Amino acid sequence: TIRSPPPAVKVHDVVKVDLESGKIVDSIKFDVGMTCMITKGRNTGRVGTIVSVEKHPGSFDIVAVRDASNHQFATRLSNIFIVGKDDDLQVSLPKGKGVKLSILEERKKRFKDKY
Repeated sequence: TIRSPPPAVKVHDVVKVDLESGKIVDSIKFDVGMTCMITKGRNTGRVGTIVSVEKHPGSFDIVAVRDASNHQFATRLSNIFIVGKDDDLQVSLPKGKGVKLSILEERKKRFKDKY
């Protein structure tokens, strides 16, 4: 745990910590337009840009995300992990750059020699 985080770091921001010293090296703000990865739920592994955040007091906040193939989907705020801004990503992306293909697109890609 971090004893006293800097006042600039707010809830839902991501911090990069040096494991040897335990100090915060860098922080990434949670904001519209940031690139995020989905960590839980049906959209696990997808990567996209945050379009909007809907606040629902007393319930789950919903985040609208648009991926690289211009498909828009929604997930809970607790499922979001910020990875950077556009080209300045702090992590390497998985194969396919986090874009989820439809069943037909996946079949076409898998059997591109046969069809």
